[in-house]
Amino acid sequence: MSKIKVLIVDDSAFMRKSIAIMVESDKDIEVIATARDGEEGYNLAKTLKPDLITLDIEMPKMDGLTALKKIMKDCPTSVLMVSSLTTEGAEATLKALEYGAIDFIPKELSFVNVNIIKVKEDLIRKIKDIVRHRQLKDGLSRLRRLKGIESARASTTVTVNKEIPRVGFKAIVLGVSTGGPLSLQKVIPRLSKKINVPMFIVQHMPPKFTKSLADRLNGMSELEVKEAEANEPVRSNVVYIAPGGFHMGLRKNSTGHITVDISEMPNTTLHRPSVDVMMESVINIYGKYTLSIIMTGMGRDGLEAVKLLKNLGGYCIAQNEESCIVYGMPKAVVDFGCADIISPLEKIADEINKVMIR
Repeated sequence: MSKIKVLIVDDSAFMRKSIAIMVESDKDIEVIATARDGEEGYNLAKTLKPDLITLDIEMPKMDGLTALKKIMKDCPTSVLMVSSLTTEGAEATLKALEYGAIDFIPKELSFVNVNIIKVKEDLIRKIKDIVRHRQLKDGLSRLRRLKGIESARASTTVTVNKEIPRVGFKAIVLGVSTGGPLSLQKVIPRLSKKINVPMFIVQHMPPKFTKSLADRLNGMSELEVKEAEANEPVRSNVVYIAPGGFHMGLRKNSTGHITVDISEMPNTTLHRPSVDVMMESVINIYGKYTLSIIMTGMGRDGLEAVKLLKNLGGYCIAQNEESCIVYGMPKAVVDFGCADIISPLEKIADEINKVMIR
């Protein structure tokens, strides 16, 4: 395969150099150009047609959000936003994801960062997974057109490996990563208040971002959506989003009351929050009456918990390949034979409502 072509757009010479050194440490990636502001980046994107762009948000002449909208209109490609880990940065990043950006990387990455090796590995993995999944989807679309197959039909078909019965589910768990913020906006607002159970979500995000995401979803949804807080009682028809940088779990006291547990432990997981940690904790409380959903994202976080749930007789819905930004987490579940339903993003809420509402 040819090298992945990356365009770096940032007003900081230090950031341009840092990102370039990181990504070009991988033999499969090359930086084809850098730009100092959004206007220059937009012009280079039109001319060079990169496979992926890293795009700063705050820049002179033309800011990142303006440049992103112009890029998506005139020369659409995969874009990773470079965002500061602040409340303002979180709000701007969520807007960027709505405008068409795929994901984001932290502005604080630098070679003085103690986690620089992990930052570099995450960045390279994101670039490779995002670009190659997009190339695969584009290739499949071209093949379908050549064969006369309607691609829209393929991307909206629900595959049922096993019917999920209405067994009286007591909780819903959902794990998602790359592409998750926008994908959640297509699922959570469509959930009915009649599900009448609590829902627990892990979205791989840093601190401050999960609060902004929860507030945004809350304004769009019938259900209450909030960033989970330590020791708060679990209530039905509330969607709890794990706070960035912490694991979310559940505790049951001697009187049977269930509360949220927020912790930095275990500290050995690849992600914090972790889908596996959250799901296993919920399953320990509700057992096989936990409905699990795995959506777009890199890696296989959530697989071990879903395997545990399946062994108890539980059920799982996985997002299908065509509608994923990155087909990693759902693929792990599907490949292991744990997915009862494989659904396009647009129909996941319908599938949840169907089995939850009596």
